[in-house]
Amino acid sequence: MKCLVTGGAGFIGSHLCENLLNDEHEVYCLDNLITGSLDNISHLTNNSRFTFINHDCSKILPELPKFDYIFHFASPASPPKYQQYALETLLVNTYGTYLLLEKIRREKGIFIFASTSEIYGDPEEHPQKEKYWGKVNPVGIRSCYDEAKRLGETLITVYKNKFGIDGRIIRIFNTYGPRHTYDAPPKFISLALEGKDITIYGDGQQARDLMYVDDTIDAFL
Repeated sequence: MKCLVTGGAGFIGSHLCENLLNDEHEVYCLDNLITGSLDNISHLTNNSRFTFINHDCSKILPELPKFDYIFHFASPASPPKYQQYALETLLVNTYGTYLLLEKIRREKGIFIFASTSEIYGDPEEHPQKEKYWGKVNPVGIRSCYDEAKRLGETLITVYKNKFGIDGRIIRIFNTYGPRHTYDAPPKFISLALEGKDITIYGDGQQARDLMYVDDTIDAFL
């Protein structure tokens, strides 16, 4: 199969590219590297079935082959990063999603969207079930990410209903593992290895769903 992975030089995206190559697929990785890194895919670049393209997928797409699968994983995902790149985050999950949906609609492939648990906002239900619609602040500091992902899900739903595309939505919770450079688990581990006190924010009663990246990728595939 021929696969496109947007955000393929990011934490989860690079693991996805690696697994798709291990399964003998041909992989195109599209990433503008604002939060991704070439270091994450350096071990893949000598593979003849791997192609890296430096591009912002919220811009008009370059000339690309026909794909069997598009995995749309391009987006800053850490709160400090998506707040730093608020406009880029908003556009890649909305207009970028639209551009990619138009491509897959013409090619009759399968579209897989990396959504997030943050579409539930500040939830009143724990744990969140897929039928729960969430409680999201549309003008809050996190809205550039939360609302963009929600609109991305809406776009896929419209394309499924109007054009019959095979569109699938994955709501990712907290994932950790190699190449993960920010957020709680790596910070905790780094502080522990350095023999320093582990910083706890808030009252320490927060609950998080943590999943190792290999398990997350297995779930996708």
